[in-house]
Amino acid sequence: RPSPVFPSTGLDTMPKQENGQREDSLIQNDPSESFEEEVGAFLGDEEKLHLFDDLTKVNPVTTRTVLKCLQARYRVNLFYTNAGCSLVALNPFQPFSCLYSPELMREYHVALCPQDLKPHIFAVAEQTYRNVQKQMDPVNQSIIVSGESGAGKTWTSRCLMKFYASVAASALSPKGNETVERIEKRVLDSNPVMEAFGNACTLRNNNSSRFGKYIQLQLFHHLTGASIQTFLLEKTRVAYQAPNERNFHIFYQITKGATAEERLEWNLPEGAEYRWLPNSERNLDEDCFEVTRGAMFHLGIGRAAQSNIFKVLAGLLHLGNVQFSNPVDESQPCELEDKTKEFVRTTGDLLQIPVEELLESLRIRTITAGKQQQVFKKPCSRAECETRRDCLAKVIYARLFEWLVLVINENICTDPSVWTSFIGLLDVYGFEAFPENNLEQLCINYANEKLQQHFVAHYLKAQQEEYAAEGLQWSFINYQDNQNCLDLIEGNPLSIFSLLNEECRLNRPSNTDLFQTRIEKALSSNQCLSRDKFSKKPNFIISHYAGKVCYQLAAMVEKNKDAVPPELLHVLQNSKDPLLQKLFPVTEKNQNNTKTQNKAAVVTVVSKFKSSLEHLMEILSRTTPHYIRCIKPNADCKAMTFRRAEVLSQLQACGIVEAISISAAGFPVRIPFQSFTERYELLRKSWGCSKKRTPGMDDDKAPRAAVLEILQDAVRGQSPAQETGNGAGIPSVYCGKTKVFLANAMV
Repeated sequence: RPSPVFPSTGLDTMPKQENGQREDSLIQNDPSESFEEEVGAFLGDEEKLHLFDDLTKVNPVTTRTVLKCLQARYRVNLFYTNAGCSLVALNPFQPFSCLYSPELMREYHVALCPQDLKPHIFAVAEQTYRNVQKQMDPVNQSIIVSGESGAGKTWTSRCLMKFYASVAASALSPKGNETVERIEKRVLDSNPVMEAFGNACTLRNNNSSRFGKYIQLQLFHHLTGASIQTFLLEKTRVAYQAPNERNFHIFYQITKGATAEERLEWNLPEGAEYRWLPNSERNLDEDCFEVTRGAMFHLGIGRAAQSNIFKVLAGLLHLGNVQFSNPVDESQPCELEDKTKEFVRTTGDLLQIPVEELLESLRIRTITAGKQQQVFKKPCSRAECETRRDCLAKVIYARLFEWLVLVINENICTDPSVWTSFIGLLDVYGFEAFPENNLEQLCINYANEKLQQHFVAHYLKAQQEEYAAEGLQWSFINYQDNQNCLDLIEGNPLSIFSLLNEECRLNRPSNTDLFQTRIEKALSSNQCLSRDKFSKKPNFIISHYAGKVCYQLAAMVEKNKDAVPPELLHVLQNSKDPLLQKLFPVTEKNQNNTKTQNKAAVVTVVSKFKSSLEHLMEILSRTTPHYIRCIKPNADCKAMTFRRAEVLSQLQACGIVEAISISAAGFPVRIPFQSFTERYELLRKSWGCSKKRTPGMDDDKAPRAAVLEILQDAVRGQSPAQETGNGAGIPSVYCGKTKVFLANAMV
């Protein structure tokens, strides 16, 4: 690709800007005949398309040429492709063990320049590791793994952790070091435990993460420890599974993998049926109980504690079989269905809660009223009893999950004085759009919107603005900005979140029809909001960056409140079970502050989730980000099946083509003068003070000469705005107002 000439100096310093402008036109389907001929000429030699391992080398860069190259590479088992600032990872939906072997990890680790090897997640991992070793600001690194549900994010994160654990842990440590091996083992063992308790089989993915996690790998020359931060576990899955979906993996593991003795202890007879265990006849790789138990043991959770955990989980399965019937007299509590009475007794035994107390907490509501704080007891309706039953299961499972994360962190996290830097791995649930979408999908898609905004702000927007501020000639490349969508969801003073929270504060049952009207009236000016007028159910539609999603309003307000009846908390606090006593401790405040609890401000689900995401974005903003875009080649998860329309929609949604255009026309290496001089001043001393190129200098020495000229200008305090270079053979180098820009990583 030819480089344009800077009119002020006549120097070959910058890639062609017209390429970026043309792509902007093409995204709008530019019909120009000459341009179509250019595209046709590039695509004419199909046998060579798979050789484009970096999409910035594609010319012209269009959605069509990019898609064709990815398809050609997928056909010959090349699943990773560089795309400017991102790595595109196509899911093969079949195992390729040779792609993730220890030998390959070592090859990328010892390579002089890992970027010269084939594109791979190990190349990204090694680059982040070397960046930390260089200690150039910002030292801390983050890898953001994104994509639709089923695109391969969990697998990618797992392989990245294996790479860091096996390579970074042994970098400066003697072979056989027991401490290092123990840290490495514990960090890796956190994966199967988190997946067992936090992943489930959905319509789109057999091992779908139903929570988000950010893992910080703590480094001081080598791996010293790690910490895990989690977001929004989909606890509703414990009590409700959509058709053809399953509960969390751990429930299937204990029912399929328990020994005869354990089945007796946990009351899980073979062949028993549980309402909260659908599709148990399906056998998945994730059903392996021994892997989870072994990992828990290495993380410091002994056999007795494990047995206690699994006994509580068995109690939840029996609780799911408890069903109620309407009483003959409405003033009396709901009746238990005859076939479920045994399940109540078993649940009480397993959770170590007296059956009478358990039943009362599920069927009787306590009301405190009046100045004298008189207590009244009112029987619950059948629907309320079922809601309380589900709520009891959800609150136990959520607390158990939080406790597990705490235990894991205690066993893998090290004191801040021991480590200096970190590499963060972000793996969040992918964008979701189901036939029925509610608060869970709204939060999941909101998280994806925030991550897309981070990509837009950090790369598509900030980099172009930086070029303009530094005085570089630049023709702006258009991109899709999702700020309007985020304003609709989280904006102030009015947004869907604020209206949801306001509805939760009202001391009355929510009316979904009225709530729908309020949303439409308050947010009608935002073009990202619409409604399915043909649906009888109250709903609203949000136009996300990845597509439109229709959300049902039924039960959304109640889910946002996430209220736990005090009767349920009381009965759990009185349990004799050691684990439940840890999860629901009894304190003086709990016992004597009932009135204050009733009047406490409601902390809603969306408020907590928004706060945790904002904290995450702050962490990411202080790190150097690296993006891995996982792409799902087909919705059916079929091996080696590439459906162009489905891949195209994902590429367009996440702005891959725009990112490639900006990368192709810009400078990938941008180093502040101070950091540049601190790191490379020693080259200046060895090179000498002359800026003139030696006659007959070899072309391979020209890049070094160009870099040293910039370095000398910076060190001497000369004008940083001047362009440098000596004509043919010198790669694109530009000295801006505050930074040194390099067209490749020549230094």
